[in-house]
Amino acid sequence: MTTQLLAARAGELTDEMQYVAQREQLPAETILQEVAAGRMVIPANVQHLKGALEPMCIGIAAKCKINANIGNSAVTSNAGEELEKLHTAVHYGADTVMDLSTGKDIDGIRQKIIDKSPVPIGTVPIYQMLEELGGNIEDMNAQHFLDMVEHQAKQGVDYMTVHCGVKLEHLHLSTERVTGIVSRGGSLIAKWMMAHRKQNPLYEAFDDLCDIMREYDVTWSLGDGLRPGSIADASDAAQFAELDVLGELTQRGQDNGTQVMVEGPGHIPMHQIQMNIERQIEVCKGAPFYVLGPLVTDIAPGYDHITSGIGAAMAGWHGAAMLCYVTPKEHLGLPNDEDVKQGVIAYKIAAHAADVARGRPGAQDRDDALSKARFEFDWKEQFRLSLDPETAQRYHDETLPQDTFKSAHFCSMCGPKYCSMKITEDIRKMAEADQLVEITPSSK
Repeated sequence: MTTQLLAARAGELTDEMQYVAQREQLPAETILQEVAAGRMVIPANVQHLKGALEPMCIGIAAKCKINANIGNSAVTSNAGEELEKLHTAVHYGADTVMDLSTGKDIDGIRQKIIDKSPVPIGTVPIYQMLEELGGNIEDMNAQHFLDMVEHQAKQGVDYMTVHCGVKLEHLHLSTERVTGIVSRGGSLIAKWMMAHRKQNPLYEAFDDLCDIMREYDVTWSLGDGLRPGSIADASDAAQFAELDVLGELTQRGQDNGTQVMVEGPGHIPMHQIQMNIERQIEVCKGAPFYVLGPLVTDIAPGYDHITSGIGAAMAGWHGAAMLCYVTPKEHLGLPNDEDVKQGVIAYKIAAHAADVARGRPGAQDRDDALSKARFEFDWKEQFRLSLDPETAQRYHDETLPQDTFKSAHFCSMCGPKYCSMKITEDIRKMAEADQLVEITPSSK
């Protein structure tokens, strides 16, 4: 079995590359070149390709993508609820979905998700491995992890977050942090290293892991185990020490024929976002950057889909290839179906704004069409073009529900007398009636 990367480097245009080219409205040759250069990945496990998967790509030359996290916990949720979250995430526009289940029946839930999902599915294999070890990370050895990665690859997982870049010599850099090590996978690996006083076994087994990833064409999502968990810890020595290791592993992964993307920080103040994106692009030689948020402030629990959406739009503008959503429940609890919807909508806004800011051809067409419908008081077309048509119409219907108001030239905010667009309409009609080509103020 060859991977998309190896095929591209051999000049072979795969069916998946051609499919992606049509979805992105890009020349197939561009997809081929970007994949060959390692600047684009097509997460498409050979097992998932046999089922419902519709191939997509992640890379700076393509549309900015978003990921939605779902999955149960030891406290709550079951397969039915997770399938409902999957449906909601895909319906509202998630480009990929990560199953982060940490509770019971992880295998059964994941298989149902993969079987039903038309979008790539990602995982963090250490979660299931830890569950099978009874929660004792100290009992892990490299073979435990290799076996779990192969097991999930056989199931059809398209990309995996593995915290290979956390090294023993960098742990002391996190000791003065306000929030310490906030990555679950990163903290588990750190605990293992401290218990055994040995180097990260996932770092040392990296080439063996590449063999498994290459066999099934699973894409690396090199995890940022030392990412900052607060803006106080952003852009510190621990974060950037790990990033340098991830740059090394990106090259090694690509040399081993595997597709690689790199995960990025979760809490970054606005004035540091551009620097963080540009630094990753330089260190990792343009490998797609997949960022969590980032949150630009820490004062809004319950609204972190908004605080992170601000950072996500900026990150996408400056070159992040995929944005991992944050829901209103972030830091507070396991998201439900409505939280998933709110997170996806917030991030579709961020990704779309990033595409417009990056000047991607055609990105602004939908904005312009909706603006035209708004000026023409074509309410139904406004609803249709909205990211969430049901909510847009429901808000309108709260005050003007009758069908007659779907053609009215005003809304309940301004009413018939104070609508600026209606007034502009009247001005234009007056100018046309007077056969005025241009209206200029009188000079004094």
